[in-house]
Amino acid sequence: MRRLWPPGPDLGDDLDAALLRHYAYPDGLSAPRVRVNFVASLDGAVSVDGLSGGLGSAADKAVFGVLRRLADVVLVGAGTVRAEGYRGARRPTVGRALPPPIAVVTGSAGLDPGARLFTDTAVAPIVLTTAGAPGERRDALRAAGADVVELPDLAPPTLLAELGRRGLHRVLCEGGPALHGALAAADAVDELCLTLSPTLVGGDAGRIATGPSTMRPMCLAGALLDPGALLLHYVRPDDSDDFPDDVPIDRSGDTA
Repeated sequence: MRRLWPPGPDLGDDLDAALLRHYAYPDGLSAPRVRVNFVASLDGAVSVDGLSGGLGSAADKAVFGVLRRLADVVLVGAGTVRAEGYRGARRPTVGRALPPPIAVVTGSAGLDPGARLFTDTAVAPIVLTTAGAPGERRDALRAAGADVVELPDLAPPTLLAELGRRGLHRVLCEGGPALHGALAAADAVDELCLTLSPTLVGGDAGRIATGPSTMRPMCLAGALLDPGALLLHYVRPDDSDDFPDDVPIDRSGDTA
């Protein structure tokens, strides 16, 4: 895997360790920092036949695993959980003994208590819902072992406040597009990790964010090239100083 940005040597033989350094969060976080991870085709499709797996590559899968190991919590919408057949994360978060919990955002609590999310996990999933969700569904998820949280609403500030209350500051959002769009509209996306798959998909596949229109310039903090993908890492311009001084940040988009 070649490093395109920041300038420097390629990642070398110990790819796992190099990726952990490349994607490290800033030190000393005291509030949730939201990193969004998506894979998309060259023409903007976020899925093939409704699933993101058709766009993945070995490099994308390696980065996917590293991003999870760096996260305190994996935030995801219920539709993505159902479509992708989510289970619990497998490897411990760096610096912790257990994997990050999966935190599912769902207004309906419409999750299958028998799904792998509940039966194949080392950490209880967190279900972020409201008191408006049917009580029998909430009770069934609790009986399946979920940590069901009834919030006043599911707006991004409320979701992130709950994660922050739990000390879960390194937030990895894996979608779907509606949740990403809501976070972007609330100006709550601090980082975007985007893998470009060298494919053209066409059709009517969605994009990585849907919802209210928004405009947020981002700065390129890292770019890696693998024969199967281009792996891009963007950060908010006003957060670029959180990265080490010896990692140059492209500020060309600061005033775009």
